[in-house]
Amino acid sequence: MRGKVGKLVHLCQNLSNRFLLTKSQTPPRSENVKYIKPIIKGRKNMNFKIKKPISGLITAAVFTGFAGATLAGECKVSEASMAKPGGFPDRALTMIVPYGPGGGSGQVAAAMAEAVTELTSVSINRDHKPGGSGTVGMTAYMAAPTDGYTVLEHIDDASSAHALDSSKPNPAVDLIPLVISQVTFSQIYIRTNETRYTDWPSFVEWVRAQDGKATIANVSKEGSMERVIMKFITEASDMEIQQISFDKGAPRYGALLGGQVDALFEQPGDVRKFLDADNFKPILTVFNERPGAFSDVPTHKEMGMDFEPLLRFRGFYVHKDAPSDRVDWLKWAFQRGYCEDSYQTFNESKFMTVIDSYRDTNGAIEMINGAIAQYRDVYKEMGLDVK
Repeated sequence: MRGKVGKLVHLCQNLSNRFLLTKSQTPPRSENVKYIKPIIKGRKNMNFKIKKPISGLITAAVFTGFAGATLAGECKVSEASMAKPGGFPDRALTMIVPYGPGGGSGQVAAAMAEAVTELTSVSINRDHKPGGSGTVGMTAYMAAPTDGYTVLEHIDDASSAHALDSSKPNPAVDLIPLVISQVTFSQIYIRTNETRYTDWPSFVEWVRAQDGKATIANVSKEGSMERVIMKFITEASDMEIQQISFDKGAPRYGALLGGQVDALFEQPGDVRKFLDADNFKPILTVFNERPGAFSDVPTHKEMGMDFEPLLRFRGFYVHKDAPSDRVDWLKWAFQRGYCEDSYQTFNESKFMTVIDSYRDTNGAIEMINGAIAQYRDVYKEMGLDVK
C-alpha cells in the first residue's frame, strides 16, 4: 500500500508543478446538506515519499522565501483600449457562474465583472447556476448561444471532471480560456472560540477519539482537489472524519459558524470576512511554507505530511465556436481587466499574491492540459473509474 500511495503523491507533486510559475510568465501588477462517502479512513504509520520532480517543471518549493511577498510587475497587456469588432458588444454580456454568489467563484466573478465594466463600459450580468460541483453551470453554458455574449467562470473542477470522464467538456478544447486570474492554496479552519481543540495537534487527537463521528465541511465532488488533499491528510494523520458536502460556499461557511460541523476545508480568500471578524482561525496550511499572512499557522509538511499541495485555480472562458474577432476582444478585455486597480486590490485582499495568479490564454491551456493529464493519473492510482 505504501508504494501505491507514494506513486499517488508523486503524481500530485507533478500536478502541483503544472500550476506554478515559469520564469517567462512574469505576472501582471498589482443548501442543502448531503452525505457522500462519509468516512475517510486513515492509514496507520503512513509514510509519504516524494520522488524527484520531472525535469523542467517547477515545484512549490521554488516559492520558498516568497510566501510573504507580493508578486508585482507590469501589465502584460499593452493595449489600453481595443476597437469593438463590428460593434460587439453592443449590449450587456452574461457570465454563467457554476457556484453560489457567496463562495470563491462568486466573489472572483463579481470582481472581474466590475473590472471589465470599468475598462470597457460594457455591463456583465452574472447568472449563478450552482449544483453538481460545477456540472450544472457547465451544462447550461454549453447549451447557451455561441455568439460571444455569454462567458463562463469556472475552476479546476472543470479540468478534473474531464480527466475522470472524457465525455465531459475539455476546458482547453471545447472552451477558449480568456484568462486564469486566481491560483491559491488551501487551509483547514475551526471556530475561533472552539474549546475542544485549539490547534492542529489537538484537533487530530480529538478527531481520533471520536471514532469516525467528527465532521468537516467540504465540497461535494469526489476526486476534486479538496477531496484528494483531504485523503492525503487523513491518511497521513491516521484520522477518520466525515466530509459534509456543500455545493454553495455560504452554507458551507455557515455550517462551521453555526456549529453544525467541527472544521472547514477552504481557501483563505474565500473566508476572509470570517477571518477579519475573528470567527474562524486556520490550524493547518496546505502549502510548502508559511505565508506571511499566516506565519503562526503550521504547514502540512511541518506536521509530517510529505506531499506536494494541489492548488485551486479560477478563470474565465468563452465557447470555442464564438466568432474569432469577438474572442480576441474578450481576451483583451478580461486580460486587461486583470490589470485594473480594482481587480488587483481584490486579489491582494484575498491572499492571491502569494502565488502568481495570472495566465493568459496560452498559459491557461498549458495549465489545463497538464492538470487533466496528471489528475487522470492520480485517479487511476486511486482506483477510480477513469473513462
